[in-house]
Amino acid sequence: MTTQITVRIPDDLVAFVDALVAAGAVTSRADAVARALARERRRQTALEDVAILRRVGGDADLDALAEHAAAHPLDLGD
Repeated sequence: MTTQITVRIPDDLVAFVDALVAAGAVTSRADAVARALARERRRQTALEDVAILRRVGGDADLDALAEHAAAHPLDLGD
């Protein structure tokens, strides 16, 4: 199921999305926005996982991963 929404996006981002569509990287503007939001959801989930690992501890390899991820936050150009 999908829901149609209306959003305002800066012109430079619209041009970027349109270039993605023209290049065939995505099938439509909606596809580009959906992919970006799905990526952000995965990023947020990963950050939550890191916070849990830091709080409860665990396997030494995961501790190192959590420390690394916490020290290197992802910047997607928000």
